[in-house]
Amino acid sequence: MSSTHDSKPIEVTSSTQFQTILQTNALVVADFYADWCGPCKAIKPIFEKASEELSHENVLAFIKVNTDTQKDIAQAYNVTSLPTFIYFRNGQITSRVKGADVQKLSGMLETIRGHFQEAIENPGGAAGGSSSSGATWRGAELPRGYTDITDQIEVNRCELLNVESGPEGVRTLLDKSRPSALSGQKSATKDWVESDTDEQLMLFLPFQAMIKLHTLQITSLPPSDDDDDEAPMRPKTIKLFTNKSHNLGFDEAEDMSATQVIELSEKDWNPDGTANISLRYVKFQNINSLVLFVVDGDGDSEKVRLDRVRLVGEAGEKREMGKLEKIGDE
Repeated sequence: MSSTHDSKPIEVTSSTQFQTILQTNALVVADFYADWCGPCKAIKPIFEKASEELSHENVLAFIKVNTDTQKDIAQAYNVTSLPTFIYFRNGQITSRVKGADVQKLSGMLETIRGHFQEAIENPGGAAGGSSSSGATWRGAELPRGYTDITDQIEVNRCELLNVESGPEGVRTLLDKSRPSALSGQKSATKDWVESDTDEQLMLFLPFQAMIKLHTLQITSLPPSDDDDDEAPMRPKTIKLFTNKSHNLGFDEAEDMSATQVIELSEKDWNPDGTANISLRYVKFQNINSLVLFVVDGDGDSEKVRLDRVRLVGEAGEKREMGKLEKIGDE
């Protein structure tokens, strides 16, 4: 593996190039900018300095996306303010910074620096996460006549908001392996996600095909220390939204009418820590995306924990790939 230190950010000139960079680098940080944007120019030196220090072939790439010439990419990733910095790990969005916020960008770069060191020290695990091979673990039986359609999720376009910084993310939730918490042994790596600043999480799941969603299986295995007020909780209230072209903001989701609202109680969780949630099937026909909004938890903590998510239903015909959906108005 050859280093590309002293490297300037890569200027993206097409959607194909953008996707290739995501596929060939474990870590990618993108600067969405415009030539006329003053704040973009003001914060540019910080981004370029980090690129010179950390860029490394097939490991970490710094890229720039001109939103005037690459409108399709900006729309695909719901870039609505400039500058916007998006950090991708294993092709999925891990975090984003909106505006020329030096403190937040520096925090993002510090997280990236840690992930970069992990990747360099352990090249075989540079991509992070668990193996996707082997049989799929499920925390509950499949309803008769339906199959696990979790593999219909277009992982590279997923987004998880308000997640505690770390290697975990959407791929962790979709991982096929049995959660480490069920083994009774401490895992070497964290194979679950926790919310960050409060108990809310927002998960956007776009699909490769139109699907019919029958059941949602959510596994949550928080520690059982009743004396620890800081221990994460299981989710209590969940709002589901369908056919959204991008993730929702928290305030937006609070006010919007949901496709279905789910209220979970202690009796809904089985011994494997999984809630097997039957949906109003008629409302989940022919959907191309799902937004899962964890509104609150079942206790007094400020964090919610999720270990696995499984989707059960029927898959339809795959939609035409390679066409980015238009988001918002012109």
